[in-house]
Amino acid sequence: MGTAGRLTEPVIAFCATEHEEPALRVRVNFGVFSGRQATPAEIDTLARALHGHVASFTIVAEERHEFAGDVEAAIHQIVIEVEHAYAGYDVDELCDRIVALADRWASDCFADRHSNVAEF
Repeated sequence: MGTAGRLTEPVIAFCATEHEEPALRVRVNFGVFSGRQATPAEIDTLARALHGHVASFTIVAEERHEFAGDVEAAIHQIVIEVEHAYAGYDVDELCDRIVALADRWASDCFADRHSNVAEF
């Protein structure tokens, strides 16, 4: 058995095995379109918008580094996760609503930041 099955003390690294949660995971390719990470204020705005659709969720702002042969990429993503207990009966419908909300949020962030940069 790997270390994942016998964790009793805090550890720095561990193997995460497959699990049933979350019920849905929405990835927002924020950096691909903005060339930057989402700010904490922008993430707070997303959270306020999500509260109208789901009672409990997790937002992860991640910077992924992907390597393949001669290619390296740094990707800034926002990940929205909702557990089964909060997803309700129709997970697909909730996922569609969250994707649409996240798309609007990201587009607004891009437009706001672009406007601010252009003003200087």
